[in-house]
Amino acid sequence: MSDLASDLSALAGAAFESAGLLPEYGFTRRSDRPDLAEFQCNGALAAAKAAKRNPKDIAEQVAAALRTDPRIAAAEVAGPGFINISLANSALAARAQSISTDPRKGASLVEAARKVIVDYGGPNVAKGMHVGHLRASIIGESVKRLFRHRGDAVWGDAHFGDWGFQMGLLIVTLEDELGALDPAKVEVRLANVTLDYLEGVYPAAAAKAKEDVPFRDRARKATAALQSGAEPHRTIWKRMREVSMAAQKRDFASLGVDFDLWLGEADADPLIPDMVKDLEAKGLLEDDQGARIVRVARPFETKKKKRDDGSVVEVPSPDPLLVISSEGSAMYGTTDLATIVQRVRDYAPDLFLYVVDQRQADHFEQVFRAAARADYVVREKLEHIGFGTMNGPDGKPFKTRAGGVLKLHDLIGQAEEKARVRLREAEVGADYPEAEFEDVAHKVAIAAIKFADLQNQRTTNYVFDLDRFMTFEGKTGPYLLYAAVRIKSILRKAADAQLKSGVVQIELPSERNLALALDAFDGALKTAYDKRAPHFLCDHVYSLAQAFSSFYAEAPIMQEPDAAKQASRLSLASATLAQIEISLDLLGIAAPDRM
Repeated sequence: MSDLASDLSALAGAAFESAGLLPEYGFTRRSDRPDLAEFQCNGALAAAKAAKRNPKDIAEQVAAALRTDPRIAAAEVAGPGFINISLANSALAARAQSISTDPRKGASLVEAARKVIVDYGGPNVAKGMHVGHLRASIIGESVKRLFRHRGDAVWGDAHFGDWGFQMGLLIVTLEDELGALDPAKVEVRLANVTLDYLEGVYPAAAAKAKEDVPFRDRARKATAALQSGAEPHRTIWKRMREVSMAAQKRDFASLGVDFDLWLGEADADPLIPDMVKDLEAKGLLEDDQGARIVRVARPFETKKKKRDDGSVVEVPSPDPLLVISSEGSAMYGTTDLATIVQRVRDYAPDLFLYVVDQRQADHFEQVFRAAARADYVVREKLEHIGFGTMNGPDGKPFKTRAGGVLKLHDLIGQAEEKARVRLREAEVGADYPEAEFEDVAHKVAIAAIKFADLQNQRTTNYVFDLDRFMTFEGKTGPYLLYAAVRIKSILRKAADAQLKSGVVQIELPSERNLALALDAFDGALKTAYDKRAPHFLCDHVYSLAQAFSSFYAEAPIMQEPDAAKQASRLSLASATLAQIEISLDLLGIAAPDRM
């Protein structure tokens, strides 16, 4: 199902072709000045330059051809050759009707479906999830849903950080606590290991490793021993992973985030020995001060580096990928590279999407280039979808008032409490059963958190302000939930009155605007998909909700005496609700039935 802009592009293209010009010049889009026209075609200027003709003459010829089509209400030339186009009510009605009866409500599928892996979430073992995990989880979940909705086969992978140096730190910490890693003592001690315990000891261990060189060296050796399968290192690791994953799955579920694959760095570990041999056989591994690296910079790529003596030299950029440390352990880049090998083997993806903080861009560039050099996958299939930070009022990454990192579970709890207050202030839910009230409060809280994040262009930073995000007015998640619930209420009343939807008629300005808003759905989806940017979908659903509000104010439904008009408006209301709910679901937001 094509949208109105596509139909108009075909019409204008045929007009350009009739004038002896390329049909591509007929590309038509939504107008930058909707007060002047709904659509615009600017191809006459480029066509005139190529054909050495007057752009206004070409535009007049194309506009005249467009005016012969009954779907066109007006086609006027402005300026040096811009064509402003407005549609007839009948054309808008036909498009709205097709959307209302379409199971996908105007959303098209990709021409060629792909197999896609979306890597997001990325929590670490032995650490509870905190606000730093929020953006990756929210954006990644929405990107996964967008790609799946457009027809791709998609796997979302949590990719746990469960195999790095932090494991060695915790193992030697436990060794110091017990006096030795005696298997009998370990089994008893592990039974009482909780995530709270791990979170308590890890910061001290990490700080100690920065100052205490022998401790750091022991931790590195413990990491290498773990990765080689030593005991009781593996037993300790399994317990730490178990208690961490249980808490993380709880937090992900509360946030409305789910994964198809709950894999971690450790799952790729068995592939590392053969991968290292392969890299060596291909002549890609080099010795470097006891470590082993893969160089990824091309000969002409350099950056300036300041030496200890103050002099500046040119060095290759990006830095080499460190594959094996001087202690013999695999590094983060190693497991990321092995994970690519694993995914190619198990899923043969056409596209790998990594939804990770923008500050990790250099790391992923190293890994992606190494994978391409080794011929594991072509570079173009690997994409890092970076994003900015969620900041506090001071403009710095969000912290608690005490300056610590806020746990994700606590953030959701704060949002739920704020939602309860807002609902009570609005006198919503006073007569609800407690379970339903709590469900509504949770959905309002998650909508506030997610929409506040996703409405921003993902590469930008934004300030987290729960009071502002939790309002039922303006561009917020709660406002959109209210808009959906309001339409649900209207449709329930219509069903109780045994009213039926019917053929769409367009007469009023607000009906035109609503039909145009419904038509914009597919374009928003395509742009969000192509740019991996959910904020385009946020813009659409907010504009649609606003258009419906204006429509409902001008065109009441239940009070309309004309049965045909009433049936038409019910169709528009139903189509609007469906698009809002689909959009919210693609953003990872669920709407309650009443509010």
